[in-house]
Amino acid sequence: MKRQDFYYELPEELIAQDPLEDRSSSRLLVLNKQSGAVSHHTFREITDYLKEGDCLVINDTKVIPARLIGSKVGTDAKIEVLLLKRKENNVWETLVKPGKKAKVGAKISFGDGLLIGEVVDIVEEGNRLIQFTYDGIFEEILDQLGQMPLPPYITHQLEDKNRYQTVYATHTGSAAAPTAGLHFTPELLRQVEEMGVDIARVTLHVGLGTFRPVKVDEITDHHMHSEFFQIDEEAAEKINCTKERGGRVICVGTTSCRTVESAADENGHLEAKSGWTEIFIYPGYQFKVLDGLITNFHLPESTLIMLVSALAGREPVLAAYEEAVQQRYRFFSFGDAMLIL
Repeated sequence: MKRQDFYYELPEELIAQDPLEDRSSSRLLVLNKQSGAVSHHTFREITDYLKEGDCLVINDTKVIPARLIGSKVGTDAKIEVLLLKRKENNVWETLVKPGKKAKVGAKISFGDGLLIGEVVDIVEEGNRLIQFTYDGIFEEILDQLGQMPLPPYITHQLEDKNRYQTVYATHTGSAAAPTAGLHFTPELLRQVEEMGVDIARVTLHVGLGTFRPVKVDEITDHHMHSEFFQIDEEAAEKINCTKERGGRVICVGTTSCRTVESAADENGHLEAKSGWTEIFIYPGYQFKVLDGLITNFHLPESTLIMLVSALAGREPVLAAYEEAVQQRYRFFSFGDAMLIL
């Protein structure tokens, strides 16, 4: 299967630059995975498609303000650092721009010395390991100095950091938001629960590898970066009970989907567990847990559009995307949503 098989034309003006004032007022395209039929709604009408006995799986990861702008000690050259993965002893794997100014031993000052980073190693694909020194609590300093690591296709400044967080974000650790969850408000979630829908919380810390473009022609040659996930006893039990009684498991976002599919055994049974996943879902994959998916519209030729195509078929998905373009839906992180059932 070729990367080019997942290409579609997208006018640049349809890339959403700002979140909507009301999260749940975004549009919702519903795609029937059996028939390929498409219908158009508002996101809060999601309740028309959920029913008692269903289980909604949400990813409660929290995005860290991982983008730091600093200056190189000694030359004052501007350096941008993006925190990717926390290691031990205040060391982080990072993406540094420009990389040529960040050789091993280089020191970078952030916030007039409030935070100092020293490049201690260079790892795969030119990422830097940086060891940080500071006084106080790292998370508080990061909250003060860091910016939200918005994807490169969003060029507007984000006025409110919380708009790149879901309303249920709890466990800090993501370099990007699980954006399908951005459409939910506390009121809408309450309404869903009152309908008799179980809500299972799982955690997957989204890495930037999720957005890394597929560069190989043959998609099976693409290697996914690993991301940390966690499923506790309560979530595993809710999902297993739903399957046992014939209810539907509907994942909010590709990250929730990848979490439950990574953790399930061949029979779709989940145990409480945590670990790292490199799961790459593309057409031909047999879903073990998931019955439905709430997701945003994804970049052409991305691993995410491949995952969606595994669930509903490549041609129906591309036809739905084409209709979304014609109907002037908003695309990507701050864009509109799609429900596949």
